[in-house]
Amino acid sequence: MKGKVVLITGATSGIGRACALVFGQAGAQVVITGRDEARLAATRQELEQQHIACHAVRADVGVEADSERAVAETITAFGRLDVLINNAGISMRAMFQDADLGVIQRLMQTNFFGTVYTTKFALPHLLASKGSIVGISSIAGYRGLPGRTGYSASKFAMQGFLEALRTELLPQGVHVLVACPGFTASNIRQTALAADGSAQGESPRDEGQMMTSEEVAHHLLRAVQQRRRDLVLTAQGKLTVFLNKWLPGLADRLVLNHFRKEEGSPVK
Repeated sequence: MKGKVVLITGATSGIGRACALVFGQAGAQVVITGRDEARLAATRQELEQQHIACHAVRADVGVEADSERAVAETITAFGRLDVLINNAGISMRAMFQDADLGVIQRLMQTNFFGTVYTTKFALPHLLASKGSIVGISSIAGYRGLPGRTGYSASKFAMQGFLEALRTELLPQGVHVLVACPGFTASNIRQTALAADGSAQGESPRDEGQMMTSEEVAHHLLRAVQQRRRDLVLTAQGKLTVFLNKWLPGLADRLVLNHFRKEEGSPVK
């Protein structure tokens, strides 16, 4: 990655922050975005302490102008762009019948349109470098999850967009990777939206048994270096994708039962 420039959205915590450190330690120059000024400054300071060349941009990927500015500042700071990691995302935890429609709209705006906006503005530079576009999706992009209808819809949409884009870009040599980490110890569940759009707060899951964000970042680095097409992580994630493809009726029942058992689950 030496000499490469990597733009990572939503890089102030979790997988995004871990990617900034791992790609930076591999020699990349890193641009990070986030909505929270304090967290952004803290992550930038952490990168600088590791002697990683970096630039921070306060931006909300769901705002088209912010996405355009993030790419423009990347080019101003480092003169090129080699890897775009579309990581910024939010989740939800509510039954669809109870959820405010604004919750679904917010998830689509960040998770889907955030990817579309940033990729659109980054594409001319990635064409020039024959670089990589990475979408951090989810097992929910392969298998709809109860209590996460808006999240699943946004990740299905992201994967469809990136699959179509990958096919369009085959002749131009731009690499497109769809990565599905499975359940990961990150903050996405703490910031998940409840039925009324408020933040959920504490994660209902035991994160001690999950793959860490740092492990995910190392897998992502290798997948980008190898220019892989897809990446599905964790045994549970791989099993879910397999069962949903070959035994979808069984997958329906297993997934329903699994999410019913979650502490404080809205799924009945």
